[in-house]
Amino acid sequence: MAILRVKDIRKLSEKELNDKLKELNLELSKERANIEIGASASSPGRLGEIRRAIARIKTIQKEKKTSGGKA
Repeated sequence: MAILRVKDIRKLSEKELNDKLKELNLELSKERANIEIGASASSPGRLGEIRRAIARIKTIQKEKKTSGGKA
C-alpha cells in the first residue's frame, strides 16, 4: 500500500475511510505478528508508515465529525 497523503484521505467517503482503516490495522497486526515470531520485518520503516497513516485517517474522521462534515 502506498503512502496516504492528507489530501487523498480527505477525498474519501466515510465508508472508504473505515475500510482503509480496517485494512491498515490488519496489515499492522500482521507485521507485528511476524516480528513476534522471530521473522524479520519486511521493511522496518513500514511499521511507522502504517501507524502514521492510521493516525491521519482517525484525525480526519474526527475533524469531519466535529465540523459536521464540512471538511
